[in-house]
Amino acid sequence: MAKYADQEFVEFVIKGLVDHPEEVSTDRKIDEMGVLLTLKVNPQDMGQVIGRQGGTARAIRTLLRVIGAKHNARINFKIEEPEGGRVVRERSEAPARNVDQMVDDLKF
Repeated sequence: MAKYADQEFVEFVIKGLVDHPEEVSTDRKIDEMGVLLTLKVNPQDMGQVIGRQGGTARAIRTLLRVIGAKHNARINFKIEEPEGGRVVRERSEAPARNVDQMVDDLKF
């Protein structure tokens, strides 16, 4: 299957961000809404792809809009949520320590 410039761009950028680049894959579909690029990554890499407060994903979408404008196409970008993608992390049972206690522990 031939890869298009938008698809190659996404794969190149994402593979540079993640810890498991061999598990990065994209699917490209065209419908009445335009081009839909769906990204699949290792569940452990989801945070790196989305970025803090969605900043990385938002930046990729912006760049895809530019690529789409150059080729007169609307490009939509979807990040597929993998199995176990939304894992609630357990908090430690240890009580929170205040700053004074931490400073006292630092004996220089």
